[in-house]
Amino acid sequence: MSKTTLWTSLRLLGGAAILVVLVLQFGAAPFVNGLRRIDPTALLLAVVVTAITTWCCAVRWSLISDLLDVAVPVRSAFLACYRSQFLNATLPGGILGDVDRAVRHGRGSRAMSRGLMSVFWDRATGFAVQATLAVGAALWLAALVQALVGWLLLAVAGVLILVHGGLPDRFIRTLRVEIRHVPAAPGIWPRIAGLSTIAVGGHALVFVVAARTVGVTTPLGELVAIALVVLMASAIPLNLAGWGPREGVAAWIFAASGVGASVGLEVAVAYGVMALVATLPGALGLLGTRIPALGFRAPTRGMDGATHG
Repeated sequence: MSKTTLWTSLRLLGGAAILVVLVLQFGAAPFVNGLRRIDPTALLLAVVVTAITTWCCAVRWSLISDLLDVAVPVRSAFLACYRSQFLNATLPGGILGDVDRAVRHGRGSRAMSRGLMSVFWDRATGFAVQATLAVGAALWLAALVQALVGWLLLAVAGVLILVHGGLPDRFIRTLRVEIRHVPAAPGIWPRIAGLSTIAVGGHALVFVVAARTVGVTTPLGELVAIALVVLMASAIPLNLAGWGPREGVAAWIFAASGVGASVGLEVAVAYGVMALVATLPGALGLLGTRIPALGFRAPTRGMDGATHG
C-alpha cells in the first residue's frame, strides 16, 4: 500500500471513528435536533456570508498564484473556490475539492507543480491565520477549555506530521524549493492575513448563528471564541466530508464550558448542514469540465526540481 493510499484510509477511518463514538455516547437525538432546528433565515444568512468568505479566499488564492507566476483572475478563482468547497463538503476526506482545484489549476497553467503549490500555500496560510485566532480566542475561555485547546494543538501537529509523511517525495522536493520564494514577498502578507481573518470571521458568524438557532445563550464573546476553536478543529484533514473532528471538539468544548456536550453536538450538526447548503452554488462548477476563462499565465521563472507540463 502506498503512503498516499494509507494516509487516505487513515483520514476516513479517523473521521468515521469519531462519529461512531459520538453516536454511541449521545445517541441520534443531537443529530436530529441539530437538523430540525435550522430555519430558512439561518440558511439564507449562511449562503450570503459564505459568498463573502469565498470571495476573500478567491482573492487570497489569486494573490498567491500571481506570486508563483501562475496567476488566476479573481473571478475565476471565485468559481473554482466555490466548486472546491462544494466537493470538500460532499466527498470523503474533506480536502478532495482542493486537490481537484490544484490539479485543474496545474493543467490550465501548464505548470503542474506550481499549480499544486499555489493551492497548498493558499490552504496553509489560511490555516495559519485560523490557528492563530483560535489560540488567541482560547484566552477568553475557562482554564479547562484552554487546556483542551492545548491538546487540540498537539493533535493538529500530529496530523500535520502524518500528512507530511503521506505526501509523495516529489511534492516534498517541490515544497522545499518553493518555500524559498513564497515568503520572499513580505508586502503581500498583510493582505493575505486580512483576507484570511475576514474569511474565518465569516465562518465564525455562521457558527454563532447556528448556536443561537439551537438555543444556546452563551455570551457572544465566549461563543465567538468557542467558534474559532471548533473551526480550527474542522480544518483538520481527518474527517468525512468535514464531519468528525468538528463535532467531537464541539461536544468537548461545550461540555467544558458548562453548556453540555449534547448541545455542542447539536450546534456542530446545525453548522455542518448550514455550511453544506451554503456551498451548493459550487455545484454549478461541476456542469463543465473546465472553469471558463481561467486566464492562467505561464511561469516566467524556473523552479528547481519542478516538472512542467
